[in-house]
Amino acid sequence: MSTLKDLISLYDRDLKSLRNEIESYLDDASVWKKTPGISNPGGNVFLHLMGNLNTFFGAVYANTGYVRDRPLEFSATGIPRAKLLAMLDEIHPIVLQVLGDFPAENLSKIYPIKIFDEEKTVSYIFIHLETHLAYHLGQINYHRRILS
Repeated sequence: MSTLKDLISLYDRDLKSLRNEIESYLDDASVWKKTPGISNPGGNVFLHLMGNLNTFFGAVYANTGYVRDRPLEFSATGIPRAKLLAMLDEIHPIVLQVLGDFPAENLSKIYPIKIFDEEKTVSYIFIHLETHLAYHLGQINYHRRILS
């Protein structure tokens, strides 16, 4: 189905862009630098994206056993870029594999867990997760450019 091909293309594009953003920081420390008016540095936004994708793709559909620690996503600091990129290298193919193997006829089914205490279709959640990724990718880009 075209929707799944489109989602694969968008996720692949934005996950590659996320890699580029993290690689483009001047150094490891700048990923974690707090700036006035921005509550979360790029590193924490990145960890939030990893937690999100690992939960809603990895744990739910790829049975990775991932257990999310959302507060840690916003409190951790000082993780080297190489380790962040290793996290991305782990989830990127999982997301694409889940989408590639997903039966198109199941997109209209209810996603297995409630998000924000609401039942939504799988299609809605997959689109929501992509727009969430793109939104936070923009935040990381903005944070990085402020520091450059």
